Amino acid sequence: MTVLLGNGVVPGIGAGPVVRPIPRPTVPADEQPVQPDEGAVLFTAAATAVADRLASRANHASGAASEVLMATATLARDRGLVALVTKHLGDGTGLCASTVAAIDELSAMFAAAGGLMAERVTDLRDVQDRIIAELIGQSEPGIPTADVPSVLCADDLAPADTAGLDPATVVAIATSLGGPTSHTSIIARQLGIPCVVGTVGLGDVAVGTYVLVDGALGEVVLDPAADLVATRLEAATAAGEAAAAWRSPGRTRDGHGVDVLANVQDGAGARRAAGTQVQGVGLFRTELCFLDRDVEPTVSEQASIYGEVFEAMWGRKVVIRTLDAGSDKPVSFATITNEPNPALGVRGMRLGWRDEGLMDRQLDAIAQAAGTAAGPVWVMAPMVATEDEAAWFGAKVRDRGLVPGVMIEIPSAALLADRILRHVDFVSIGTNDLSQYAFAADRMAPSLARLTDPWQPALLALIRTVADAGIAAGKPVGVCGEAAADPQLACVLVGLGVTSLSAAATAAPLVGATIGAATLQQCREAAAGALSASGPAEGREAARAALS
Repeated sequence: MTVLLGNGVVPGIGAGPVVRPIPRPTVPADEQPVQPDEGAVLFTAAATAVADRLASRANHASGAASEVLMATATLARDRGLVALVTKHLGDGTGLCASTVAAIDELSAMFAAAGGLMAERVTDLRDVQDRIIAELIGQSEPGIPTADVPSVLCADDLAPADTAGLDPATVVAIATSLGGPTSHTSIIARQLGIPCVVGTVGLGDVAVGTYVLVDGALGEVVLDPAADLVATRLEAATAAGEAAAAWRSPGRTRDGHGVDVLANVQDGAGARRAAGTQVQGVGLFRTELCFLDRDVEPTVSEQASIYGEVFEAMWGRKVVIRTLDAGSDKPVSFATITNEPNPALGVRGMRLGWRDEGLMDRQLDAIAQAAGTAAGPVWVMAPMVATEDEAAWFGAKVRDRGLVPGVMIEIPSAALLADRILRHVDFVSIGTNDLSQYAFAADRMAPSLARLTDPWQPALLALIRTVADAGIAAGKPVGVCGEAAADPQLACVLVGLGVTSLSAAATAAPLVGATIGAATLQQCREAAAGALSASGPAEGREAARAALS
């Protein structure tokens, strides 16, 4: 047997023959040039058709899948893209060739910006291929329909492809590129599909090869022995049964309470999460009602959307995050264009700091919707960096009778968590951005995936600093990054002093069951071992030993 190693991002076992995405369309060799004005009209029509299909799929999806589909639709409608295509048409190239040249130019700009903008290059290429397919009359590229349960292998997957996967036919995913916080990882976790990313040597695996994917160990085993498949499937089945049997509230085996919550983005996602054992919502992303708008939604429009989540989670905890736009999630009426490095620019709460009315209107909408909630509504701001920002936001939230908190995503906020907690009633750690900013490493770069691994001891040390501040202040400290979906790492976080964990609703049962099988002392020993380890692999092994 040959074993390929990657980063396991969604635990579980999947085995079957390899399938790969349908080849992307190519530019016709005999393509004739067209006049810029005529070409711009044809391109706009094709791009609009693609955008409309993506937006329609977004409206029928939820959570991260809906968000990335809507963001990709926004890219297809970008007026700047039309301008670039028109420019290349003026050079005498054909319409498809001009589309490729325009995307090349835009991709280079995104890649140079780094950070979350570099992540959008995959999305741009996906938009390019869908528009070209529309122009030449081909079916849109995507994932083939498998006759038997199969393993999807690819260099990388466009969010629009990942969001439409059926877990009944795609039993596992393996990619050559991507990291723990890539869109593929996030959506696979939401769908509950075992997934390994950044897999070395995957490109040489032929279609039809029988493989086993172990999302916990980060392995892709080629032509596995039957007894290995049986053993690992048996262990995965046992873990699945334990997860299915888990009942809230979350607690360790010796009774230490831990809130196990869900990340949602709209009423539909909240209603699905409410049908599970989660204790509420730890991260309600509010971007969806902003992303596909040319003008800011009204207070009443926002309140209606927020109210759906409060209604679905009647009587349960709801933590709502104010608009986290900018960088990879631009909104046409607020995002600053042409920033040198958008990932380090005016994003998150900085938009509200710059345009106070934008923040005030969203808080007014939340307060209006909260009137229909069964309990207190917790509100947190993303991308808070300083104590004065926390004080500014905390005062605004309290003035509206809501519970104030902030996201800890920037190292400065982690280091001064004790001061920030003077002004707010809780904090929630976003491990995805915190790791990216702490290690100065693009979280989408496969070559840097070891640095943005949530098991990195330096990241765990920052989390411990925040948790210690929460314990000293007697205030809750949550984690709502992708780290909260890793069952073993969840135990480590509990051992560090984290009081709540929020992840995709599909991940919550296994997280709850794993915590419930360990004592608080075991969690603390696992945390100590992971903190003192020399790296992620050693940390995982130390935690596994403490929890066994």
